[in-house]
Amino acid sequence: MPTPPPTGPLVTRDTLARQLRLLGVRSGETLLAHTSLSSLGWVNGGAVTVVRALLDALGPDGTLVVPTQTGDLSDPALWRNPPVPEEWWATIRATMPPYDPRTTPAVGVGVLPETVRTWPGALRSAHPQTSFAAVGPRAAEILDGHATDCRLGEHSPLARLEKLHARVLMLGTGYATCTGFHLAEYRIPSPRVRVGRPTAAGWEEVTEVAITSDRFDELGYDFERDRPVVVRGPVGAAEARLFPVAEAVAYAERWLVVHRPREEEI
Repeated sequence: MPTPPPTGPLVTRDTLARQLRLLGVRSGETLLAHTSLSSLGWVNGGAVTVVRALLDALGPDGTLVVPTQTGDLSDPALWRNPPVPEEWWATIRATMPPYDPRTTPAVGVGVLPETVRTWPGALRSAHPQTSFAAVGPRAAEILDGHATDCRLGEHSPLARLEKLHARVLMLGTGYATCTGFHLAEYRIPSPRVRVGRPTAAGWEEVTEVAITSDRFDELGYDFERDRPVVVRGPVGAAEARLFPVAEAVAYAERWLVVHRPREEEI
């Protein structure tokens, strides 16, 4: 059976850059982007075109940041999609390659973050499971010092982005992908969990704040309703949202205390 033709729209670098500027992306700003390439339509050049358009809109003084998470570098006992046999767990822990910011691919965040990670001049933060990559003059300032026992808290790029008055761009994604909300989890009473991962010296476990995107879509809906800071508009075939990191984190701190009561430590 022949492959059906694309439904479009046809999207180019110039049209994306123009629509991003119309949305409100400013030259010289710092942008944390969450993206769904498939939501944009038929992009001529794919992820590379989208990255180029984002960098065009930001200009030479702007900085593009994306999450480059590696959730597969985790305890196989917790894997659910799919699970692996229990008799494999010890061998997997003993032989799992440790995180290398230069070569470990991003997993589960889409094709565009992996494209940014491998972009000429891109930098990447040090956390073995929740790293970020960035391109632009402020990349090192944002990414340096990402503590390996602080996934998305005060010693992560999220806190730097907040202080730098960065904004979040969501291209065809929902609020469930909004990593900025996780920074709020570190600022309210939250349970702690043991997190396992490989290192060059072998398997290790650290105690971390428990993070979950559970109810983030509901949180985002209320944020957008209550705070007139979210700009919405079309980019390609997608609906895009643009808003300040700091505003989102501050709202999430208040919302999570009310809607997500503290649980016992795990």
